[in-house]
Amino acid sequence: MLTPKQKERIIKKYKLHNADTGSSEVQVALLTEEIKRLIRHLKTHPKDNHSRQGLLMMVAERRKHLSYLENESKRRYNKLIKTLGLKK
Repeated sequence: MLTPKQKERIIKKYKLHNADTGSSEVQVALLTEEIKRLIRHLKTHPKDNHSRQGLLMMVAERRKHLSYLENESKRRYNKLIKTLGLKK
């Protein structure tokens, strides 16, 4: 789980305006960091199926947010994909 300071740092980097905490960009960035953390955990604990299930749910949630963002604004979608280093 991300610490509040880590979340704050990510939100500051990807927010669209000063009060933004829930835009698609912020949510995708938070999910991406959490996914990376879980992948590192699963490399050392390969039999942790409960965490693996949570990882799959987070990946599906991120995919939904990315799909929504792609339909809303192709420019913002491409910028986010590029900055996070994700595949299309």
